[in-house]
Amino acid sequence: MKVHTYKYIFLNLLLILSINLFGQENLTDYLKVAAENNPELKVKFNNYMAAMEKIPQVGTLPNPQVAFGYFVQPVETKVGPQKWRFNLAQSFPWFGLLDAKKQVANEMAKAKFEVFENAKSNLFFEVKTAYYNYYFIEKAIEITKRNIDILQVFKRLSIVKIEAGSASIVDELRVELELNDLENKLALFVDTKNALQIKFNNLLNRDKTSQIFVPNVLQEDQLPYQKVQLLDEIYTANHQLKSIDHKLNAFINQEVAAKKEGMPKFTIGLNYTIVDKVPSSTVANNGKDAFLFPSVGISIPLYRKKYKALIKEARYYKEAQVANKEAKKNTLSTIFESTYKNYSDGDRRIDLNKKQSKIAKKVLDILITSYSTSSKDFEEVLRIERQLLTYELAYQKALTDKNAAVAFLYYLIGQ
Repeated sequence: MKVHTYKYIFLNLLLILSINLFGQENLTDYLKVAAENNPELKVKFNNYMAAMEKIPQVGTLPNPQVAFGYFVQPVETKVGPQKWRFNLAQSFPWFGLLDAKKQVANEMAKAKFEVFENAKSNLFFEVKTAYYNYYFIEKAIEITKRNIDILQVFKRLSIVKIEAGSASIVDELRVELELNDLENKLALFVDTKNALQIKFNNLLNRDKTSQIFVPNVLQEDQLPYQKVQLLDEIYTANHQLKSIDHKLNAFINQEVAAKKEGMPKFTIGLNYTIVDKVPSSTVANNGKDAFLFPSVGISIPLYRKKYKALIKEARYYKEAQVANKEAKKNTLSTIFESTYKNYSDGDRRIDLNKKQSKIAKKVLDILITSYSTSSKDFEEVLRIERQLLTYELAYQKALTDKNAAVAFLYYLIGQ
């Protein structure tokens, strides 16, 4: 009877240890929802759209001026007294000034667009990281529960052996200690899961209690380029650097516009005068209006301090952006090296903990068999079981850390 009981408990224990789960989901749907719903992303997009509306504002001519005059004391002419006068005038800035201003506004709008794209890439990184962290907590809960089940089997096994007089009650108490620790860890994991669920759903701007579906086995992500190519790709495609480039182009055009602001402005006008008839006059052109009287004016900017200051202002901004780009490249280079280190470390830890888990599981199986038959090495059984739990959790953590590093490198290259 006792032999059958041992076999039953032993088979149950092996069944728990041999559970394997398969399946895979991707992030595409969640990323799409986040891109459509996230309010911070909408702010950046609306800022870009507002900047686009600046282009037609600065690229059009000033409004034409229309003047109306009434002669309180009519001016007598050969053809009759002048009663009314209309004047239409249009001013024109120096050649190319409007185009330069449009280029400034256009480049500034493009810079805002890169800010939007950077915010979107960062949002995708945050969603991916939150997703991976949620996956890890799900696996931590699953692994911890499985280890609790294993310890419960140990506990039943120890009770059977105690009743048979082949083991000490100390064995059961040791299992109780391990179970209490695991129950506490499990409670912490559950609380963490709830917090991560709220964070993830907030990123998607949806109900905080919405269910999150994660795969049974997380796919191990890989980098799109070799390390040497990655940094070049960052320097080429990073949205922050591209935004700086557009600002630099804007200030280059702003300097051009400032120079043209200091050039003369022209005004072209047309005058139309209404003349009354003289009742007793026999002049052939009696009452004929004098119209289409053209006029040309020029505005000469004599006070040069303002325009010199505008040019210097644009140059200072331009130099600031050149330095800003160099500083940003240095920062990105440092961040890249640190992130690539995390990626390589995650890769190594995945291989290490996968191997360690397999070895620990084999050792545990052997020790369980030994304890079932001879009641020896119970403390070693618990130690190896604890190590197996550590390796399994470490493997899942390494997997999520590596994927998070890949996600951040994708963000750095603007994807």
